[in-house]
Amino acid sequence: MNKKELYGLFKDLGIEVLLDEPMKEHTSFRIGGPVDIMLIPKTMDEVVKSIGLCRDKGIEYFIMGNGSNLLVKDTGIRGVVIKISNGFDSIERRGDRLYCESGVLLSALAKYALEESLTGLEFASGIPGTIGGAITMNAGAYGGEMKDIVSKVIALNRDNKILDIDGEDMNFRYRGSRVIDEGLVVLGVELKLRKGDPSVIRETMENLDYRRTSKQPLEFASGGSTFKRPTGYYAGKLIDDAGLRGLRHGDAQVSEKHCGFIVNRGEATFEDVMNLIKTVQKIVRDKFGVSLETEIRIVGD
Repeated sequence: MNKKELYGLFKDLGIEVLLDEPMKEHTSFRIGGPVDIMLIPKTMDEVVKSIGLCRDKGIEYFIMGNGSNLLVKDTGIRGVVIKISNGFDSIERRGDRLYCESGVLLSALAKYALEESLTGLEFASGIPGTIGGAITMNAGAYGGEMKDIVSKVIALNRDNKILDIDGEDMNFRYRGSRVIDEGLVVLGVELKLRKGDPSVIRETMENLDYRRTSKQPLEFASGGSTFKRPTGYYAGKLIDDAGLRGLRHGDAQVSEKHCGFIVNRGEATFEDVMNLIKTVQKIVRDKFGVSLETEIRIVGD
């Protein structure tokens, strides 16, 4: 089935469809060639139909959120990308719990919690990305992580069945969860928060945001922290101690502000970033005997 046939197939379902959409417009790295078909579902039914149709027809597909940790090849992605983000992002308060659709941005969710005087989400206020992606990777920062506040996850399994999964059964761990283990697609999340003082919540968020902006290279496009934290070490310190601060390959650079980030200084390509990643991994391994594993997700073709 060619691209135009795919386009017509999904268009007939009433789902928003984009043809040959540049992935660099949908990733925080601002890197990536075109995807054949991008679907942007706005309801749970559209998400389920999109995935179900891909599975029924044997169409290759990839699920993404806000694209905050993706590095996409310059040749793009063949098949279908289903973007679960804008539009599939409602939030509802139920006592001291929040129910949200998986496309809601963490920043918007943290702001909503503040407005409702609910505490527990402050750590997530500056994390780029959607709650769906955060659940998948058990996102965390400054001593907090998603596993601390997740009560329930609604997810689609490989058999197109919708599951209600208790938070304690999600196998949350450092940058991983049951979503990855079983190829689940997060549809909705229920968070257990606590009533709090809005002035204290706001102050905590402002303090964490200041720590982020002062230490992270947010002035440049990037995929966030490039490498996972090796056991017993910090990736950024290893890279700095190896003398790699500011190292460049084309427009890709080891951040001078925080060595754990590789940034796009303007026109970096996929190959620029990958060559720099490989160089950093080799030098750190040679100098310290530590293997750095990428935290960003590399996709394409």
